Amino acid sequence: MKRNPRKVKWTRAYRRVHGKDMTQDATFEFERKRNRLKRYGRHVAEETLKAIKKIDKVRVEREARYHAKRMKRKNAQVQKEATKELEQSIHMVKAPVVLQKEPSLTLPKVYQKQTEDRMVE
Repeated sequence: MKRNPRKVKWTRAYRRVHGKDMTQDATFEFERKRNRLKRYGRHVAEETLKAIKKIDKVRVEREARYHAKRMKRKNAQVQKEATKELEQSIHMVKAPVVLQKEPSLTLPKVYQKQTEDRMVE
């Protein structure tokens, strides 16, 4: 029918010209290699398992450091809040009479003013 084989889609010439031929393609070779079974030496597997253990250990240590670093500021904030709450409501922990009898107990200045005001009343 006097057609150009490079323009007829079912011909081998068309497939080569348009990059559709899989017989000479490098990706086809790669696919064939990927499906082959590979053999590894015993020492390679042992080294890999040792490396996996080391990697896990390093990962856990890094996570712990990251968590400690993040919580450092939080712990300081919690400590400040607890101290402030204790200063404001120390009378709930110890009675004012007990605090007067035992001078060894130290009171914050805020509490001393509050107890003096209450005793006057």
